[in-house]
Amino acid sequence: MSYSERRESFNRAFDGFFLWLLSRARAFISETGELVLFGWHATKLSFSRPYRFEETISHMEFIGNKSVQIIALSGFFTGLALAFQIYLGFKLVNATSLVGPTVALGIFRELGPVLTGLIVSARAGGAMAARLGTMRVTEQIDALEVMGVNPIQYLVSPRVIAAVIVMPLLCGVFDFVAMTGCWLITVKLLEADEAQFWFRTSLWLEPFHIYEGLFKAAVFGLFFAVICTHRGYTTKGGAEGVGSATNRGVVLSMVMIIVLDFFVTNLLNVMYAVKAALW
Repeated sequence: MSYSERRESFNRAFDGFFLWLLSRARAFISETGELVLFGWHATKLSFSRPYRFEETISHMEFIGNKSVQIIALSGFFTGLALAFQIYLGFKLVNATSLVGPTVALGIFRELGPVLTGLIVSARAGGAMAARLGTMRVTEQIDALEVMGVNPIQYLVSPRVIAAVIVMPLLCGVFDFVAMTGCWLITVKLLEADEAQFWFRTSLWLEPFHIYEGLFKAAVFGLFFAVICTHRGYTTKGGAEGVGSATNRGVVLSMVMIIVLDFFVTNLLNVMYAVKAALW
């Protein structure tokens, strides 16, 4: 193959890759815009008559009450594992009294909201996508439209509002149980000084750190509910489409939670620094 032929082949490959990349970027922007409009429409309709209080409470029970056990179990062993590993590291520098505040900051600010979001999005978000996807492929959503019922207000809005309300509560349960596990293994099993444990934890931990985690949990609830309901609402392709929509909804929700955690954390830290500087 001559030099000119190799160059022409390279140019064709580069042009093909560039066109593929451009098409993926367009699809991403289009899908993001569709998700934003869908979430905005669902949130706006939740404040319009007729109010769906019964459906909202029902979904709060499904998302919240039925997730408490798995959240508590995950939080307890997360606190145990994190405290034990931090204790082993701090013991090398004779700083075991800092285990409590270190675990508390990690749990309340990061692990609590993130792990709660991942667990609930996998459990409740997948169920949302599967339920709405089944209703779409069996034409139940079309039947609601024929009867004059707005399917987004009836099916989507209560789920979104319920997720936003319940997620901070579940995050609080996770935080409490995780700190209980941390106290149990640090004070009762590893025999660290209990007075130092609570004194340093209360000294380092500020209310802002707790509010930060609860706020992030609410944001994660909003995003995973919108993503999963949108995937289910726009399902196509019968039973196979339902499975694909459920899988894509859960995966995208979990990835989005991790990505959002970085940006929301930095945004809140900037706001906190500005407030501290002004006051």
